[in-house]
Amino acid sequence: MPRLLSVNVGLPQTISWHGREVLTGIWKAPVVGPRMARRLNIDGDGQGDLAGHGGENRAVYVYQMESYEYWKRILGRSDFVFGQFGENFTVEGLSDAETRVGDRYRMGKALFEVSQPRVTCYRLGIRMDVPEMAALLVSHGRPGFYMRVLEEGLVEAGDDVEQVAVGPEGLTISEVDALLYKPDHPLDRLEIAIGSPALSFGWRQSFEKLRAASLSGHAVGNAGLATQPQLDPAWEGFRQFRVSRKTHASSDVVTVEFEPSDGLPIGDALPGQFVVIELKPTASIPWLRSYSLSARPDGRHFSISAKREVGGSASVYIHDTLVVGDVVGLSAPRGAFVLPQGDGPIVLMSAGIGVTPVFAMLEAMAAQGTRREVWWLHGARNGLQHPFGEAARRLLSSIPSAHSVICYSSPTAADVIGRDYDRRSRLNSDLVESLSLPIDADYCICGPAGFMSNLIEFLRSAGVDAGRIHSEAFGPAASITPGIAAVEGRRPHQPAGEPGTGPLISFARSGLSVAWSSNYDSLLHLAEACDVPVRWSCRSGVCHTCETALISGAVAYEPQPLDKAANGNVLICCSKPKADLILDL
Repeated sequence: MPRLLSVNVGLPQTISWHGREVLTGIWKAPVVGPRMARRLNIDGDGQGDLAGHGGENRAVYVYQMESYEYWKRILGRSDFVFGQFGENFTVEGLSDAETRVGDRYRMGKALFEVSQPRVTCYRLGIRMDVPEMAALLVSHGRPGFYMRVLEEGLVEAGDDVEQVAVGPEGLTISEVDALLYKPDHPLDRLEIAIGSPALSFGWRQSFEKLRAASLSGHAVGNAGLATQPQLDPAWEGFRQFRVSRKTHASSDVVTVEFEPSDGLPIGDALPGQFVVIELKPTASIPWLRSYSLSARPDGRHFSISAKREVGGSASVYIHDTLVVGDVVGLSAPRGAFVLPQGDGPIVLMSAGIGVTPVFAMLEAMAAQGTRREVWWLHGARNGLQHPFGEAARRLLSSIPSAHSVICYSSPTAADVIGRDYDRRSRLNSDLVESLSLPIDADYCICGPAGFMSNLIEFLRSAGVDAGRIHSEAFGPAASITPGIAAVEGRRPHQPAGEPGTGPLISFARSGLSVAWSSNYDSLLHLAEACDVPVRWSCRSGVCHTCETALISGAVAYEPQPLDKAANGNVLICCSKPKADLILDL
């Protein structure tokens, strides 16, 4: 019979790593005597990063002595102690190749259910002093697994592990882990995983994305992990487009329409996506800026809308210098902030110039004759600074189940409540709470960072599923650096030390170009040295959190990722440039 060899706990602590402070609970130590297993963890235990660890589905992490012995041989180590892998329970038996999602075990006085494999994390690499350890656990099929606590009770080292139920779908931990992280995603096994009630929601949601990509015929990259939609960019790098029209959308926003200079088709795009524009006001390095498409893509032309920003050289150039007939470079449309499909309710929420991508979504739904319940919420300063106000009203009038709430924070004397706007206030969580919006809706949010964080936090606290909250930030996206506190106020800059002599790396959203240096072991490392906002978790080519649109250029992977990025994307945590690059960062 399997046996519980050790119960290990540890509270989060701050450690130094690569010059930064990391909060982590990876260090666990054995305890003597019984400990209470509770709904969220073992008494005396804690997690430093609740976004990636902890919660009901990840209350207890289990690792096996069999895998201890395996890694001792593979790594040539003899210094392991209980809790070495950050596990709460070290067990004899229960291998990943045999343990199934939904298996139930009684240990001591508590009852547990297997809920999911371990989620990859760079902090195990710190604990093991093996940076690629997160990738090794997946590639070798030994991730370990989490359990939820069905009945709280005391557990103690030496307790027998009694199996009381078998996971009905027969999905082993090794199979589920490989199904998500490795390249092979057979549709029949995805269907079984999606239908497994014991598998945690996040994993089932990832498998639903993989199934949808497979059924759509766009199964490129890993749709279950990537933040980018699985739609191949229509071209690489920049293509020449001519300014065909230029109009004002408001007092401080100008809309520019582009058509291809060669007259050839421009391919598919999705409402909500963005393009990178290449401006060449001088003979020096071009200016690169990202702009959302502000009109429904029609396959013939693209439209962007730019707000005049104080001190914004590119926006001033677009407003004052760019004229009809001028030629610029445009990237193919990209981005994950796209119109969610389905027939359920949808809420489009924006502030200021953040209206551009959601307006394209609204226009697309109106053109499709949607029967969805549509909520249109927008915040502006006043009518003069309200882009697409009249156009949005016309579109909403054509949608049978449409609702609109317009907020002006400082209306002018010419603005009429009930005609031009509905509330004299900012669009914020207090106002949204008063509307009783459908909890099962898809929420698309775009605007200033503070506006979005306020609404996203409110929606999550109100019970809206995280998978239904979609957002897009103008400029660099918010960083994901688990366990490391964000540093506010640092603008992207040239890295310290001697300038590099390698390929030119351009961070399009940050407006920064840097010469590559061999001092950096990855593009992620370079971006961090420049304080360019980045997103990552495993740092070893497994989780795809760092997947980024590659506007132009080519990379070499060191090491190779377990599953490739989508076409036109790159995993920056394990890649280096082969030539000049432009990244959507």
